[in-house]
Amino acid sequence: MRSMRLFLLLSLNALVLLEAYRFTDETDRQALLEFKSQVSEDRGFLSSWNNSFPLCNWKGVTCGRKHKRVISLDLGGSQLSGVISPSIGNLSFLISLNLSMNAFGGTIPQEVGNLFRLRNLYLHSNILGGRIPASLSNCSRLFDLYLGSNHLEQGVPSELGSLTELYVLYLGNNNLKGKIPAFLGNLTSLSILDVGSNNMKGGVPDDIARLTQLDALQITENNLSGVFPPVIYNMSSLEYLYIAFNNFSGGLRPDFGTLLPNLLELNLGKNYFTGAIPTTLSNISTLEKLAINNNSLTGSIPRSFRKLGNLQWLHLHGNSLGRYTAGDLEFLDALTNCTQLESLLVSDNRLGGDLPASIANLSENLISFSLQNNFISGSIPYEIGNLISLQTFGLGGNMLAGPLPISISELSGLKVLSLSSNRMSGEIPSSVGNITRLEKLSLFDNSFEGTVPPTLGNCTYLLHLLMGYNKLHGAIPREIVQLSPLLTLSMEGNSLTGSLPKDVGRLVHLVKLSVEHNNLSGRVPQGLGNCLSMEEIYLQGNYFDGDIPDLRGLVGVKRVDLSNNNLSGSIPGYFANFSKLQYLNLSINNLEGRVPTDGKFQNATIISIFGNKDLCGGVKEVQLKPCSAQPPPKRTKRPFYLRKVVIGLSTCLALLLLLFIASVSLIWFKKRKKNQHTNNPTPSTLGATREKISYGDLRNATDGFSSSNLIGSGSFGTVFKALLPTENNLVAVKVLNMQRHGAMKSFMAECESLKDIRHRNLVKLLTACSSIDFKGNEFRALIYEFMPNGSLDMWLHPEEVEETRRPSRTLTLIERLNITIDVASVLDYLHVHCHEPIAHCDLKPSNILLDDDLTAHVSDFGLARVLLKFDKDYFLNQLSSGNVRGTIGYAAPEYGTGGQPSIHGDVYSFGVLVLEMFTGKRPTSELFGGNCTLHSYTKSVLPERVLDIADQSILHSGLRVGFPAAECLTLVLDVGLRCCEESPMNRLATAQATKELISIRERFFKTRRTARR
Repeated sequence: MRSMRLFLLLSLNALVLLEAYRFTDETDRQALLEFKSQVSEDRGFLSSWNNSFPLCNWKGVTCGRKHKRVISLDLGGSQLSGVISPSIGNLSFLISLNLSMNAFGGTIPQEVGNLFRLRNLYLHSNILGGRIPASLSNCSRLFDLYLGSNHLEQGVPSELGSLTELYVLYLGNNNLKGKIPAFLGNLTSLSILDVGSNNMKGGVPDDIARLTQLDALQITENNLSGVFPPVIYNMSSLEYLYIAFNNFSGGLRPDFGTLLPNLLELNLGKNYFTGAIPTTLSNISTLEKLAINNNSLTGSIPRSFRKLGNLQWLHLHGNSLGRYTAGDLEFLDALTNCTQLESLLVSDNRLGGDLPASIANLSENLISFSLQNNFISGSIPYEIGNLISLQTFGLGGNMLAGPLPISISELSGLKVLSLSSNRMSGEIPSSVGNITRLEKLSLFDNSFEGTVPPTLGNCTYLLHLLMGYNKLHGAIPREIVQLSPLLTLSMEGNSLTGSLPKDVGRLVHLVKLSVEHNNLSGRVPQGLGNCLSMEEIYLQGNYFDGDIPDLRGLVGVKRVDLSNNNLSGSIPGYFANFSKLQYLNLSINNLEGRVPTDGKFQNATIISIFGNKDLCGGVKEVQLKPCSAQPPPKRTKRPFYLRKVVIGLSTCLALLLLLFIASVSLIWFKKRKKNQHTNNPTPSTLGATREKISYGDLRNATDGFSSSNLIGSGSFGTVFKALLPTENNLVAVKVLNMQRHGAMKSFMAECESLKDIRHRNLVKLLTACSSIDFKGNEFRALIYEFMPNGSLDMWLHPEEVEETRRPSRTLTLIERLNITIDVASVLDYLHVHCHEPIAHCDLKPSNILLDDDLTAHVSDFGLARVLLKFDKDYFLNQLSSGNVRGTIGYAAPEYGTGGQPSIHGDVYSFGVLVLEMFTGKRPTSELFGGNCTLHSYTKSVLPERVLDIADQSILHSGLRVGFPAAECLTLVLDVGLRCCEESPMNRLATAQATKELISIRERFFKTRRTARR
């Protein structure tokens, strides 16, 4: 019996051995060949997988020593694609399977669960979809499970909670949904848990606290919410903690650093954490990387960070740290002890005070350094050249002054230098050209002067060159347009002269060319058509002449502005075929001929061509004269003697005609002088292309000037809404009170001011009526576009308006900011870009009208003056009719002492308007009297108490208080204060005010977008 048992045992062992050896080439070979049949490849990685080679010599295949079965299949990073064959489950001796970093699609086969000996499964970095197979729980010996960076969906199967030997679970960067499963707390051997970059919601389950050996926890980029997960405070073994890009809120515990003392890396960025930075973080002596960026943290940056001797990264950007005061930057002195520091990012905060010279003593290992978009003053220390490893240096969006130190050229490895939107001055050092690895140079919006250094041509890696809105002069160096990698060339708003270099066509990668508002001249180079990557071209406001060159190759262009030049010839038809074109402005040139009507020219909203008097045709909406049916006949050349006779006769006839005109004019002038007080004509330029409007038409359209149609009244008349028979839309009719002294002068001033000017933010004057009423009285009226949202005044002070006319809501912060930009831009147009400068002289909220989408339109030019002399350096304009006072509270102080109307007076009124819009207080409020004005009141509380003086309706209109509202309000009110300075010579120019307001708006949007991520 015993011998029988022994025989059976030996037979069973023999069968097992036979299975192991006999089927090596039968099972494993067939499984691998079946796997290969489902795979595509270009590199021939699997070329050895054939019958000519022994199985164990196939590439990527490892066999066991005893039984020669496949125990490892390593095809990671082999550029394979296709699907994973279910036959992979037949490799029953497999211990390690690595198919990572390929392009396998489809799903993970359920048959992988048959590999009960499997210890390591690496399927990450593919494009696998579907669910995680619950059958993986059969692989009870799994140690490493890497399924991240795929397209896996649904939730995590509960069966995985049985894999108690699991050491690494990587599920990050998929599309997994649901909550973080509580059963993951069963995986007590787990050291690394990564479920980041999915679509999980809820919080972190308390069961995770059982993972006492957990070293790394990654839950970033989900939709997790609540306060900082309390369970994490109990996980003292953590070395790597990443919970960024979620919706966690609330404050961090003050004892944070003592609860998690072993951290090497801590990333809490892009949440909604509030309160102060825990000072105990400085007790984590092992800390190497600390990121709490893009939250709502306040208070100061702890100086105790000096104790973090191993610190390599400190990212605190995008918070509300600092108090706009000098002590805000003391932490920089402390960080000089952190000799391993490589990245210091503290931009987009509230840091104030002078930039300390100690920044030059920061770590020599520092690679990235950014303090952008704060309130830092002072200057860049000369010793900045000590930071020899620096690659990114950002101080833009501050209030730095002084020159750019020559020592900046010692930073030979610098790739990004961003100093835009400061107050820096002096010349740009030619030694900047020694920074040959520079990829982005941003000096935009400063006061740099001198010429553009030709040495920048040495920066052969340069991608973005931003030098707009400075005081640069001279020519654009030819060396600049030879930088073939250049993507952005921005030099607008300077005083550059000469031509646009012909070599501009060498910039084959250029996406944006912006040289508008300079003094460039000559022809637009033909080579511009070779910049095939171009998307935006801005050449407006220069003196370019000649024809528009052949740009038909720029098929990807989106925006083109060639306005305000001296261009001639016809409009090229190729613009019609630019499928991506969103904006084409050819206005105010000398273009002639027929306007195309096909393609993009069918959409008049994206095409602007006004101010070209010899254009004709086009679609109906552009309102041009029709083109002649036949071209004018060609002139035949007359003989020379005949031409002399013709010239002589023409001269005699011309002299006779002049005598006749002079006689008639003299008679007419005498009659006009005699009847001057009873027959003042409307300027002939008005209504030239409009049908004449009679008194009877206006009376009928307003129902006898009924109070039911009354929409406002002013110093010289009343305004009614009306639907005229000649108009398809409602219009506003301003009827002058001719009994009021100055009404006729106001009427003439408004006609004269508006007859030749066009701007999107001016109320459009349609026509005028100069007649007599039914009683024989003199009648004058002006007809404007109707503004359905009324005046800005009624929006700012709704409590003073009849209930039936009150706006249904309040203006938001961004809407008010948009309105200030609208008004500033129209003032800049009136002051600088008109043929003759115009001073409005009565800017106030009641004269700002709002259309359907709350775009602002400046109205009421009854006190406007066309300035006979315009000089930016002097504010007195000697006019014979200079008794302009405007409105109390808004009129400039010099007007009260006999000063003449000037653009500086408009700037003062605009400054008061800005303060009123954002504080909600009129300049004539009872709060102000004696030495207290709206100006002094605002200035006294900035910046610390900006939210206290702000119009509370802004803060209650859905705005997230404190971030970035306070910064935005502070910056806007600062612009207002600088506009309404007492001395005219200290006031901002409208161009500068517009530029700063646009910059504030862009920063506001950028910060809010960043905060929401």
